Amino acid sequence: EESDIADRLLVELRDRLLKAMLAVGICFIPCALYMNQLFTFVAEPLKRKLPAGATLIATSVVAPFTVPFKLALVLAIGIAIPFVLYQAWAFVAPGLYRHEKKLAVPLLVSSVLLFYLGAAFAYYVVFPVMLSFFVATTPAGVQMMTDMGSYLDFVMIMLLAFGAAFEVPVATVLLVWTGFVRITTLRKNRGFVLLGIFIFAAFVTPPDAVSQSAMAVPMYLLYEIGIVMASLLLKDKIAARAKEDAEHKEPV
Repeated sequence: EESDIADRLLVELRDRLLKAMLAVGICFIPCALYMNQLFTFVAEPLKRKLPAGATLIATSVVAPFTVPFKLALVLAIGIAIPFVLYQAWAFVAPGLYRHEKKLAVPLLVSSVLLFYLGAAFAYYVVFPVMLSFFVATTPAGVQMMTDMGSYLDFVMIMLLAFGAAFEVPVATVLLVWTGFVRITTLRKNRGFVLLGIFIFAAFVTPPDAVSQSAMAVPMYLLYEIGIVMASLLLKDKIAARAKEDAEHKEPV
């Protein structure tokens, strides 16, 4: 019987993975057809800031094809992520309790939306400021002509970093939900959290105050939002833990 259950789980896992890969493939087709236009869109923030006559360059013979192709593949995965996560959710959901399902669904949806929001914030708000700073600090006599592959790598790292940074509210709720951290601890240690956020931003962003602040300030605001979300979504659990703490502190 245990062998039959394991076989059924493996078959279901295979089917879920195939559906996820199919979703990525379907999303990749239009992205591949318009990969050059997509790269032009991604490169627009830099092109608007470059001096007159400057442009992006390709330092490899195959780069004009492989770089947009890479962008199309990454974008297809990003677009298909909601469906991929749904397949993962559908696989693990039968093993969860009802109250776990009730909390997991909004967290799953929030995580996807926050990631997209972080990437959009980086592209529309941070990139123009960041690239203006880099272009303005170019030494005299130096012509800024960025390689298209290097630029795409930089963009993807920044989008991934900001998308992950915007997951702070979800991470905060999960920490409180699992009991790993008490919400009172999160409230008391705001100063240490703010310092840690600036250190994290210093590692994942370029070494300038503009980029670091552009990541750190929203992250801290999202941390405060995460505390509010945890207080609302986990009200009963927080109250139960507070009662347990009070009982343990009472003298015997």
